[in-house]
Amino acid sequence: MLTATRHPWMLLSAWALTLLCAGASAAQQPAAGGEQADAALLLEISDAIGPATSDFFVRALDRARERKARLVIVQMDTPGGLDSAMRDMIRAMLASPVPVAIYVSPSGARAASAGTYLLYASHIAAMAPATNLGAATPVQIGAPSQPSSPRQPEAGDDKNKDGKPEPGTAEERKAINDSVAYIRGLAELRGRNADWAESAVRAAASLPASAALEQNVIDVVARDVADLLGKIDGRIVKVSTGEQRLATRGLVLERIDPDWRTRLLAVLTNPNVAYLLMLVGIYGLLLEGYNPGAILPGVAGAICLLLALYAFQVLSVNYAGLGLMLLGLALLVGEAFVPSFGSLGIGGIAAFVIGSVILLDTGVPGFEVARSLIGGIAFAGALLILLLASYFTRSRRRPVVTGAEQLLAEPAIALRDFERSGPVRVRGEIWNAIAHAAVKEGQRLRIVRIDGLTLEVEPDERSDG
Repeated sequence: MLTATRHPWMLLSAWALTLLCAGASAAQQPAAGGEQADAALLLEISDAIGPATSDFFVRALDRARERKARLVIVQMDTPGGLDSAMRDMIRAMLASPVPVAIYVSPSGARAASAGTYLLYASHIAAMAPATNLGAATPVQIGAPSQPSSPRQPEAGDDKNKDGKPEPGTAEERKAINDSVAYIRGLAELRGRNADWAESAVRAAASLPASAALEQNVIDVVARDVADLLGKIDGRIVKVSTGEQRLATRGLVLERIDPDWRTRLLAVLTNPNVAYLLMLVGIYGLLLEGYNPGAILPGVAGAICLLLALYAFQVLSVNYAGLGLMLLGLALLVGEAFVPSFGSLGIGGIAAFVIGSVILLDTGVPGFEVARSLIGGIAFAGALLILLLASYFTRSRRRPVVTGAEQLLAEPAIALRDFERSGPVRVRGEIWNAIAHAAVKEGQRLRIVRIDGLTLEVEPDERSDG
């Protein structure tokens, strides 16, 4: 018998043959998960809709098209989101050759605001029991949230169905009418209730799942995903390539979780994170300016500032707020270089706080800077200003310890009797001094003026008695 120790090349050949056979058999088998022909992709949206959500959704549809998946199921629970992100998702859905089913789930979930538009745009609109949709009135982005004051109707005002002027300003009516036209177009495309969709925009109407099904707002009420697949089997939907009959029974579900790119984008576009990145970036560059050559503050500050600018680019930023924040920071820096006993500092804090409040004043849940964060940073800035003011005040009261001014605060002792000029001792040093009155040896004198190397002195009245 031949052993491997005597013929190691035979052992290596056997291992190579085994690996080759294993690879060939693996290549003949279908890939795991989503590579199967009868597959449905399942993804979850459970937060406010923003740039990260839009990017994740669009890439998931591209993935479904490449794999020729039968269906994409989006399990959704959202309070709303940014209009730009929502429209990107709807455009991708309308252009998708793979049917998309928006499923508001689990029980207790909602599809409010932007979620309602997505539900109307989907090929299959489904809800779980005890869920709701609606409240799709657009929020004016970048403007302070305040109630509109009553006004008198004017000529040329837009009229509603009853012939009455529409409420609000011209800008508000423009946004509402645009949203009404948009959602009615989606409703007509999918054959759903367009009148209720308009009321969801104009009057912020909402509906529970059962009422939504009765009023032809949605297509299905399903307990879970399995129940949904059973109820939509055989339905005909219209995708970008034409009509398609759904065959959903027995589909294999592949869950798609957000990858590192989506998670990173979600972190960067979080308003609180973007806000902090901007502050770290600005202060990092300032520290680098104070200490040239430190390198680390400048590098970290530049990276953070660029990331913050990227986040602000994809978010709906009020540039007046951004300008006020930069002005506030400039005033705070000016307080450190030009002590104004708090005047510049107080103005800087006020500008910074106002700018922070209106920076991302969108009214969209999940896309505002936390008031507690603004308050904490403003408190830290105020505390810094108090410390600087206290330091400068103590510095003014502190006695001078160097230079000619320091000598004026020191006592001089006469070394002998003299009437006009004579020697005196100051801090162990002997100086030539002149006086306008007779001076006795050992007498304590006060320095009045310094003229080169000569001191002008006079008797120190505080030493009398």
